[in-house]
Parts: sequence; C-alpha cells; structure tokens
Amino acid sequence: MLIVRRGELIAAGYEPDEIRQRLRSGELVKVRPGAYVGDALPRAPEQRHRLTVRAAVPDLAAETVISHVSAAVMWNVPTWGIALDRVHGTRPRRSGARRGRAVHLHAAPLEPHEVAVVDGIAVTSPARTVVDIARSVPFEQAVVLADRALHSGLVHADDLAAALASAAHRPGSPAARRALHFADGRSESVGESRSRTAIAAAGLPVPVLQWDVRTQAGTWLGRADFGWPERGAVGEFDGRIKYSRELHPHVEAGDVVFAEKRREDALRDAGLRVVRWIWSDLDDFTSTADRLRRALGIPTSGARTPR
Repeated sequence: MLIVRRGELIAAGYEPDEIRQRLRSGELVKVRPGAYVGDALPRAPEQRHRLTVRAAVPDLAAETVISHVSAAVMWNVPTWGIALDRVHGTRPRRSGARRGRAVHLHAAPLEPHEVAVVDGIAVTSPARTVVDIARSVPFEQAVVLADRALHSGLVHADDLAAALASAAHRPGSPAARRALHFADGRSESVGESRSRTAIAAAGLPVPVLQWDVRTQAGTWLGRADFGWPERGAVGEFDGRIKYSRELHPHVEAGDVVFAEKRREDALRDAGLRVVRWIWSDLDDFTSTADRLRRALGIPTSGARTPR
C-alpha cells in the first residue's frame, strides 16, 4: 500500500484545502499526521500497525531502530494482548527516552548484531525484540510471543539465552528471564500458549506437549495438545481455527470436525480421560482446572486458584 506524504502532495501542486477535501471524501485516508494512503486501512491490527511504522520512519531520527512490539509486527510475530497504539523505536544512547501519543522512543545500547533490516527498515533482531518485549509486558503475553517466535523458527533458544545475558542489567530482565525460560516452541497456537500459562498458574502437573498417543501394540491413535501419560489423561484446547479453511483449505469443515471426533473417540477407547476447553475458558480457568484435576486424579479441595 503506497503511502503519500503531505509534503509530496504540496510539492505536486495540491493546496491544503484540497488535501482536507480528499480526506473528507475518503480519497485519502490518514495513517498518521502528514501521511496518507489512497485506500481503506487494513482491518487486521498488525497490518495497520505495520503501515503506521512505515509512515513514521521518515519522521524519526536516522539512528532510530524500530523495536519492541513494532519490531515484532515487522517480523510477523503475533502480538496477542500487547497494545499497538504507539510506534516503538530505540536510539542507541543511554538517555533521552520519551513516550508520546504516537511514538515511544527507548534509549538503550544496540550492538551491530542486534539490528537487522526488514522491508528496508532498520529493526531490532528477533532475539533482541523478544527479550525487549518480555522485559515490559505481563508474563502471559511474553510467553505467547516467545512461543510463536520459537515455533516459527525465527529464533532459537540459544539466541534468546544470549540476548537475555546481554540484557541482564536492564529493567525488567528478571521478568523476561522467567517468561523465556517457560517458553516452548512446541506450542502451536496462541491458545495453546495461554493454556500452558493457565495450567502452570493452577499448580497442575507439567504436561507433555504434542503427545503422540499410541496403543500398547504401537498403533498411533492421534496427537494431544497436552498429555499426562502417567495419569491417563489428555487436554485439548479447542480453538475454532482447528476446523477452519485456514488449516484445511481443501476439506469441508464438517469432515474435519468428524475426523476430530473420531480421534477423540479413539483416545477415550484407549482408556484416556479427555478434557477440552475453549477460548472463553482461558479468561477464567478455574472450572477447567477443576475438571483437569478430576481427570488427573488430584483432589480439588484447597486447590490453587489460577491467576
């Protein structure tokens, strides 16, 4: 999507009144002050933010490197639960940070290996980006982002460990360390990452992720999101995406649902207790945690309350 700047329009002969009229008529749509596009803004928040980053870069000092959540968006890492109301950038200095209505400028040292270029824009490296965010957002959001970055192969555990070591004396580094030590690239979705944090907060045993369930004869029955093999139980996050055409473009949704039901029947026939939950359960995991305790054979009286 082409961004047109006010100065370019003025230089092309447009009067300020004409620009205002085009904005009122919808011929131009404001991305940020002084920057416009000739079409509707993208509906997806990450796509809109990426456009805003592109529009903001010419107004930032040349030394500024796009960072934090803005860098995550540029790297196409899902940013569940993290505000996209400001463009974030880091200047390689020890002071001078400022937070405005549209731009949040951070001040921190930047090593050459911590800077990369995406679509012609200088951004912090994937590992530096994940660590910077994990230092400044709640545990759950940090885990979701780190899981997605690991799962996609954008970063590796060694990269994050090195970036954590470099940030050891920066504000928020203990929180980042807790979140990134918990992160696991085997989580395949935002919902699974949130489920892991809820399971841990409830004090439940650590599950096996993506457990391949087999009969005693070795026949593969299916893969469970969460497994407790020694307790004979599995847990499944039932996000609608499992049945959508995004994952199954050439298969009817009803066929996918039927196959999923057969898989669950096979797990139950093998003597496993199956507990399912959906998106709304993640906002208050208390009842789901109790169902999991019963499936795991854990007393529910005096159970720890999920945070």
